[in-house]
Amino acid sequence: MSSLLNDIQSVNLSYLLLVQRLLAEDVDMARVRLGLSQEMADLLSGMSVSQLVSLSSCNQLLCELALDDAAQLKGVLQGGRDQDFGAMHTAMLLNARQAGSVTRLGGAGQ
Repeated sequence: MSSLLNDIQSVNLSYLLLVQRLLAEDVDMARVRLGLSQEMADLLSGMSVSQLVSLSSCNQLLCELALDDAAQLKGVLQGGRDQDFGAMHTAMLLNARQAGSVTRLGGAGQ
C-alpha cells in the first residue's frame, strides 16, 4: 500500500508541475485544456514548490482520465487509420466534455 500511495503522490506532483508549466507558457490555452477558472489558474500558477508538494501529498489523484465514456475511448482507439484525425477527434471530445461539465480543480465557468 505504501508503494501505491507514493505513486499517487508522485503522479500528483508531476501533474501539478505540468499545470504550472502549461499556465506559464499560455494561460488561456491551459485554462481551456485543463478546464480551469481564472481564479484557479491564478492560484495554481502562484503556488510555491513546497505548496505543490503539500497539495500532492494526499491519497487521492488530483487529475482524472478525461475520456470517461468507454464508447468514446473505443472510438478513439479504433480510429487508427489517420493519426492526425484521431488526435483532432480526441481534442474535440475532451473540449465537449469540459464545456458540458464542471471539471476537476475548479471548472472554467466558476
